[in-house]
Amino acid sequence: MSVLVTGGAGYIGSHVVRELRTSGLRCCVLDNLMRGHRELVDGAELIVGDIADTALVRRIIAEHQVDTVMHFAAFAYVGESVEAPARYYQNNVGATIRLLEAVVEAGVRRIVFSSTCATYGVPETVPLTEDHPQRPVNPYGSSKLMVERILEDFDQAYGLRSVVLRYFNAAGAHPSGQLGEWHDPETHLIPLALQVAGGRRDHVMIFGTDYPTPDGTCVRDYIHVTDLAQAHLLGRRHLEAGQPSGVFNLGNGNGFSVHEVLAAARKVTGRTITAREAPRRAGDPATLVGSSAKARRVLGWAPQFEGLETIIETAWKWHRDHAR
Repeated sequence: MSVLVTGGAGYIGSHVVRELRTSGLRCCVLDNLMRGHRELVDGAELIVGDIADTALVRRIIAEHQVDTVMHFAAFAYVGESVEAPARYYQNNVGATIRLLEAVVEAGVRRIVFSSTCATYGVPETVPLTEDHPQRPVNPYGSSKLMVERILEDFDQAYGLRSVVLRYFNAAGAHPSGQLGEWHDPETHLIPLALQVAGGRRDHVMIFGTDYPTPDGTCVRDYIHVTDLAQAHLLGRRHLEAGQPSGVFNLGNGNGFSVHEVLAAARKVTGRTITAREAPRRAGDPATLVGSSAKARRVLGWAPQFEGLETIIETAWKWHRDHAR
């Protein structure tokens, strides 16, 4: 049997493919390459196509004897989702429904879903736990929450059990330096800072310096992408063991401010990283830090790359060797 990885040519999906293959598990990738990169697919068969193509999905499942789907294919830019919500609901929700219909029709009953802490919205308390109210403040978070609800209904109606993984800030790159974060456009703080360090960008922006945090800048929970990938394998094992559907936060449980991230990036790279201040962006909470106690307890998951500098070191290795 094998795993179908949708969006496996993207940042997190490609790292999951690497971990699956390293663990001796068979897998194949379905990606339309709209935002993924063929070069990131690590040895697995890449089928170029769309998750909404139900005939294609059914054929892949049959030909590859798929028993589990890991679903990453989605648009994931918060700002873009505000500007073009229809695109996000059509792709992240509509296309996912088509995918799930094909999965159920083909007899697959296990799925691991890539969700996000953006489903929580503005935190009432931190660290965030899985039972925190979900009130997303942008269409991206809303689209992911809708899929979570759909998965609950598909479990009840069709027996499609799911593990939903709510990421905090994915960061870093594979320790080998062969895989890394490659977005166009790039919006994440660490790669933006490293682009400045590498001379490919003049400066990085700090949006808001008047938050109720120790240094006035936003605080975020950074989790290494390889640790995220390992959680997906554990999620599959959880379902394979016959366990019920579950929702799990994935974070380090430690928050770092924008200023702290930039200081760590300067230390790791030994380069000047110029920053410019700008007003707050709408919808940016002051602090987003998650509790991963449930994932540790139920899945047996534990981050291996917990230090901020360690995370940035792996990212810097990728950016330094793959300048674009």
